[in-house]
Amino acid sequence: MIRWPILLAAVLLPGIAAAESCPGNPEALGTARILAVDPAATPRVGRKQFAATLPLAPKEVVLTFDDGPWPGPTNRVLDALRHECVRATFFLLGRNAAANPALARRALAQGHTVAHHTFSHPLLSRMSITAAEREIDRGIAADERATYGPSDRAAGAAPDPQPKTPFFRFPGFAASPALLDRMAARKLAVFGADLWAGDWNPMTPNQQLRLVLARLDAAGRGIVLFHDTKQQTAAMMPAFLRALKVRGYRVVHVVAAGAPANLPASGSAGP
Repeated sequence: MIRWPILLAAVLLPGIAAAESCPGNPEALGTARILAVDPAATPRVGRKQFAATLPLAPKEVVLTFDDGPWPGPTNRVLDALRHECVRATFFLLGRNAAANPALARRALAQGHTVAHHTFSHPLLSRMSITAAEREIDRGIAADERATYGPSDRAAGAAPDPQPKTPFFRFPGFAASPALLDRMAARKLAVFGADLWAGDWNPMTPNQQLRLVLARLDAAGRGIVLFHDTKQQTAAMMPAFLRALKVRGYRVVHVVAAGAPANLPASGSAGP
């Protein structure tokens, strides 16, 4: 596999994890820094799918959630993240965003990155390029409409295929070389993952907690994949965030390069 260069700007956030920066929770985990991702330089990341991943230091994690928003579990996940002053990335399904726009807007208002995961979760590698891109664009349009409101584009005009946050995750990681080339040409960064909680399998919150912590300890760092549609994930999330704090992990928040940071920052590091 081609090892794509990782050319990212890391914005360090002084004191964001400090106790006083999280109102009501002096022992909060917090968010350690922002990592700005330029899709032109970094078209794809995540070692479960690709050869390269984000340039994370030991004990750094990026928290990502797929398939929401969904009433109940997404609210509980957002509550847990807010309590710990942690920022994450939500890869929305367009049909769920359209059905639950208030939840999509809540994620954005709390400073999370809102990204894209198609409209209805098909395996895109089993579709023609044209049909797959139509599904991707439909999802992006639904996500943008739910999160940011109606577009000011002229009536009848085609939706803008370039989202405000150009991050995309393939359902089931089912990409093809041709689709990956199309995503790169469109300057959409494709996110895989470095490890996952396996929360599509039935298990108790405690079982899931032990599983994901064991995988994270083995990997030492990485992009972690959850599903905010799962009740067991929502129930586990407060304990998981506390365990990250106890074990010395630091949360990194990914944003699109050039997007305004939602956290106070000063200073930056080059690639």
